[in-house]
Amino acid sequence: MSTSPTPSSRRLRIGLTGGIASGKSTVSRMFSELGIAVIDADEVSRRVVEPGTPGLAAVVRRFGREVLDVDGRLNRAALRARIFADPAARRELEAILHPLIRAAMDEDVAAAPGPYVVLAIPLLVEGGRSDRVDRLLVVDVDEATQIARVVSRDGVPESQARAILAAQASREQRLRAADDVICNGGSVAELRHSVEILHRRYLELAQKGAKKPNRRHDAD
Repeated sequence: MSTSPTPSSRRLRIGLTGGIASGKSTVSRMFSELGIAVIDADEVSRRVVEPGTPGLAAVVRRFGREVLDVDGRLNRAALRARIFADPAARRELEAILHPLIRAAMDEDVAAAPGPYVVLAIPLLVEGGRSDRVDRLLVVDVDEATQIARVVSRDGVPESQARAILAAQASREQRLRAADDVICNGGSVAELRHSVEILHRRYLELAQKGAKKPNRRHDAD
């Protein structure tokens, strides 16, 4: 098992987050294309409950075999139905999975090449920022654009799109928490330019070991 670096010696960690349909996946891909390791919390959360893992065994012990599909894999829809209206059950699930996800992400970070890494964590602001990241990068877009993208992408009514937004941290909360902001209301070329600006800045910060200057950086 890999050993996570100590806080004093670890490479620069950039926490990437944003509201639904803000463009987080596109920004992640652009960092990857620049040769930067991107560790996606959603991907890791699926990995820790693969068949044969301690994570899946723990979930089954708590919630029963009815949360498995016919192939013995986690039936996420069935599990969501179990915890949807039961906050206590949701907290129990989080208590099982969150330590496993954090440990797996730390191992991925330790094994990743490069001067800095990006940790893509959708609910980073909602979960409370921790010392797991050195800088918080928010992909920002206005709410009207988010709603239009969700309706178009997911084929849901506008009322459902608004409900999804209401369940997340507000745009204002994310911006208050941010060290760096990418505005994603323009073209793909403009978004790529913003990513490249921050990439150069992160390379500089990683080289200097200056992880969090006192001012915020907006990559416009």
